[in-house]
Amino acid sequence: MSTLSFDEPMVAVEEPKGGRVKATEKRLINCAQVDVNQLMPIKYHWAWEHYMNGCANHWMPTEVAMNQDVEVWRSNKLTDDERLVIKRNLGFFSTAESLVGNNLVLAIFKHVTNAECRQYLLRQAFEEAVHSHTFLYVVESLGLNEGEIFNMYREIPAIASKDRFEMELTAEVLSDGFTTETPAGRQMFLKNLIGYYVIMEGIFFYSGFVMVLSFLRRNLMKGIGEQFQYILRDETVHMNFGIDLINGIKSENPELWTPQFQTEMIERIRHAVELEIAYAEGCLPRGILGLNVEAFRDYVQYIADRRLERIGLPTQYGSANPFPWMSETIDLSKEKNFFETRVTEYQSGGSLSWD
Repeated sequence: MSTLSFDEPMVAVEEPKGGRVKATEKRLINCAQVDVNQLMPIKYHWAWEHYMNGCANHWMPTEVAMNQDVEVWRSNKLTDDERLVIKRNLGFFSTAESLVGNNLVLAIFKHVTNAECRQYLLRQAFEEAVHSHTFLYVVESLGLNEGEIFNMYREIPAIASKDRFEMELTAEVLSDGFTTETPAGRQMFLKNLIGYYVIMEGIFFYSGFVMVLSFLRRNLMKGIGEQFQYILRDETVHMNFGIDLINGIKSENPELWTPQFQTEMIERIRHAVELEIAYAEGCLPRGILGLNVEAFRDYVQYIADRRLERIGLPTQYGSANPFPWMSETIDLSKEKNFFETRVTEYQSGGSLSWD
């Protein structure tokens, strides 16, 4: 037996024969080799690729100038409905990013026992902190009422409903005595991953990206738009990592993917779609140039079908994409190849070109 000595006692772990970890002995969850972050030999190359993609997209919000946004915000160039869209999105994202970060640090990292996946999770946790910093930076730059923006998760029903939906998943995994050693626990953990990576980052976030990036298409609020483009790139890698993790756990634990569990996940995603449509209604009560609730209903259903396909579940809606211009930023049907198709933009955020 080999043990590590620190200020606090640690549980001893079994050392493999020869004193080295073999790739075949690594597992995504329930692996005994968690005493150190033993990266080599790498077994899950997809996890390391996502880590490298995340590093290549490194940026900080303060690299983006907000002068033009401040000028537009103080002028009469935006209608009240357009201002509502921006503020509601800031209100949702400011809370949602912290929920994702908390779930990563307090729940997912603890139960994912593979070193290269943990390496990516550390990178993702930093990126979530950068995103939270971004919304604070935007609110301060525009001189918005901080209490109004950061309390929307309590005061705006459509935002509160989405946040409660996600917090339920974290509460289950953080409950006393939770373990992935049992089939029920492993299913609960898989449910958490689907909730955060497929629903929160794969569905809830994407409609917000469309709303804000629509202003950038009109050459308005360019600073916020550029920052949302950076966030979209981060979130694309987050989602792709999460889907690979979900599919990997399914492959290593096929007994979890029961017909009943699949039905429950489909219903959960369908419920999330309705929550997101209600959120769009709150953001766009009268619609703005190029955006309305009817289009967002189709869009949310379209991306939900794409997420269902990625984790091996049947599509539910068959809706077309009403915002084909989003493909200029990211082609949803080729998410795993996103970074391969735009390798010239593997630079720090301050030097990226948006031509």
